[in-house]
Amino acid sequence: MLEIDAVSRRFGTNTVLDGVSLVAEEGSFLALLGPSGCGKSTLLRLIAGLDDPDAGRIRIKGRDISGLSAVERNVAMVFQSYALYPHLTVAENIGLPLAMRELSQIDRSPLGRFLPGSRTRRHTTLDRVKKVAASVGITDLLNRKPGALSGGQKQRVALARALVRDPSIFLLDEPLSNLDAKLRVQMRAEIVALNRATGRTFVHVTHDQVEAMSMADRVAVMLGGKVAQFGTPRQLYETPASRDVAAFVGTHPITFVPGPQSGGLHPLFHAIGVAAPTDPVVTGIRPEHLTPAANGPITGRLHAIEYQGAEMLLDVICEGDITLRATATGDWQPPAPGTEIRLACAPAHLHVFDTTSGKRCAALETEARSCA
Repeated sequence: MLEIDAVSRRFGTNTVLDGVSLVAEEGSFLALLGPSGCGKSTLLRLIAGLDDPDAGRIRIKGRDISGLSAVERNVAMVFQSYALYPHLTVAENIGLPLAMRELSQIDRSPLGRFLPGSRTRRHTTLDRVKKVAASVGITDLLNRKPGALSGGQKQRVALARALVRDPSIFLLDEPLSNLDAKLRVQMRAEIVALNRATGRTFVHVTHDQVEAMSMADRVAVMLGGKVAQFGTPRQLYETPASRDVAAFVGTHPITFVPGPQSGGLHPLFHAIGVAAPTDPVVTGIRPEHLTPAANGPITGRLHAIEYQGAEMLLDVICEGDITLRATATGDWQPPAPGTEIRLACAPAHLHVFDTTSGKRCAALETEARSCA
C-alpha cells in the first residue's frame, strides 16, 4: 500500500504541491491526471526519492520512506524519454539495475569476469533478463542497441528494466506520450496486463484523460497543486465534484450553460423535468448525452456538423443564442444547416455547479436545494 499524507512541495515562493493526500491499495493502478504544471510529476519524483517534500509523509506498506534514498525505496521508474543507454545492448540495459544492486564495482569491471563465482552471478543475471524480456515480448531484441529500436520497442525495454528489479511500486511518468495513437492503445493494454500479472502497485502520471480512465482503478485529478477529486473513473465522469473536474474529464468537452442571476437552471432545461436549485448555478451537459429526438424537450437550429465516422458532432444554436454541442450516430441523416431540430437528454446527465464556488450541487441527486 502507498500512502501519501498531506505532502507539500515549494520551489521558492511557488507552491507546486499543497497538502496532497492519497492512498493506493496494494496491487492497484493509480493514475495522477492533470494538465502541465499541476504537480503530478513532482509528486512522482517525491515517491521515487528523487526529491524531498517540504511537509507531509510518504509511506509504503506502512513504512515511512520520507528519509530514505531512492535506492533504499525499492521502487522502479519508467520515464517518458525511456532513459536507455545507447552504448549498451538491450540485454545490458535491462540487466543494469541487477548489476548495480548485486555486483560490486570490481565485479562490474572487465576484470570481474575472472573472479571466483563471477560466471555464476552473470548467468543468474542473464537468466533473469531473458525471463523478463520474454514477459514483454522482446526476446529477439536482446542483442540490439537502442538506436536500432522503434519507440514501442524502446518502451518495452524500459518496462523490462523496471520489472527486472521486482520493485514494490512501479512509477510511470507519461510513458506513452512519445508513441503514435495506435501503439498507445496497444501499450495501454500491455501495461494494465503487467499490473495484473505482477500484483504490484502502479502509479501512472498522464495528462491524457482517456489514458487515465481506461487504465486506472482509481484516478486523482490534480489541479493547481491539489487533488481536485479522487475516485474511480466512473465516479469522476458521472459525478464530477466541481466544474473544473467536469471540464477536464470526458472525451468531448462539456458544455456549460449559466442560469439566471436570480437562481435556477437556464430556461433551456426547464422542460427536462428536474428539481431546480434556487441558488445561481451553471449547468453542464456532455455532448454524448444530448442527442437528436423527434419529441426532445430542447429546441434549436442546426448550425454545424462535424463528421467523425462512428459519430457526428452537432452544434445547435438554442434560445438566448446558447450553442449546445450534441452527438448523433454516424449513419444519422442530418437536415440542412439552419433547420430546426429537437434534442433529448436524461435528467441524470445534467451536472449542476454553484456559480460562485464551482462545487457540484446536490439538487439533482437528492432534490435538496443546496450545493455540496
